[in-house]
Amino acid sequence: MPPTVDVHTHLVPKGWPDLAAACGGDGWPWLRIDSERAAMIMIGATEFRPIGPQTWDPATRRADMDADGIDLQVVSPTPVFFGYDRPADQAVKLARIFNDLTLETLAGDDRLIPFCQVPLQDPDAACAELDRCLAAGHAGVEIGNHVGDRDLDDAGIVAFLTHCAEVGAPVLVHPWDMPGGPRLDRWMARWLTGMPAETHLSVLAMILGGAFDRLPPSLRICFAHGGGSFAFWLGRLENAWHRRGDVVRGASMHAPSHYLDRFFVDTVVFESAALRLLVDTLGEDQLIVGSDYPYPLGERPVGKVVRTADFLSDGQQHKLLSTNAMRFIGGLHDRGPLRPDPRVP
Repeated sequence: MPPTVDVHTHLVPKGWPDLAAACGGDGWPWLRIDSERAAMIMIGATEFRPIGPQTWDPATRRADMDADGIDLQVVSPTPVFFGYDRPADQAVKLARIFNDLTLETLAGDDRLIPFCQVPLQDPDAACAELDRCLAAGHAGVEIGNHVGDRDLDDAGIVAFLTHCAEVGAPVLVHPWDMPGGPRLDRWMARWLTGMPAETHLSVLAMILGGAFDRLPPSLRICFAHGGGSFAFWLGRLENAWHRRGDVVRGASMHAPSHYLDRFFVDTVVFESAALRLLVDTLGEDQLIVGSDYPYPLGERPVGKVVRTADFLSDGQQHKLLSTNAMRFIGGLHDRGPLRPDPRVP
């Protein structure tokens, strides 16, 4: 039986070197250890996010995977550590530290598939770090959805994505660095509205900025959180492309609906109606189970929205739970089930 896969999870090591000493600069994240099972990511003197052993302990992670019926997990960085706002030489050192700590933390566990981070503000350095990480044992890369005001259609980022296609590295795009302000700094509104909007904007950039037209079709790229609000507003985008093409078409060679088979999205949408919209809009071959594990805005049990969707056939569920993810990850097609199948006596 092919494995069930979760392509969207995050890791934080239990400690790292003093980044000011190791990378230069100041204001870096650091970890305040509160107890054996509790810690706080700090930015200067500000508490950013509480974390527990789910973020750093593979045994805890595997136990939760078993409870949720997940065989394989893609494990990616937590975006607060991307460092895209830093000078490139500092971001290179930062990426090397956290990429090496990821491999050390996961320690060759064949159920946990590491994705690296790269200094995306410097495309050449990003390509070099990706190559180093692939040789060391990472299987792909997670990137943020923008670098400052440069979106994913930026020439340098397209060059990096072209390299990903050439070396066969899958890319998970995660929103980060959402706008703030009085209207967005309440109720986690940056996460509840900003993340969907950021992801939507980056899919638009890939289409209208001509990135998909410049990139090889072999690129395997997945947008987190269901692709943000893109699927809901595809009709508006399509209408605008045809009716106001003088402004909207940008560098795109085709209407937006032409590109729907060029990217995956995960299923972190929580509601059956939202999942149905994704299936109806993007197609059953472009959806992959993700969870945002272990963070509290993620889905538990992982894959619940797929497993309880009464409009999906068994074959469609199988695609979303397994085969689509294996196409996205690539190079792992010989992996069999890594948990005992509870249906086998």
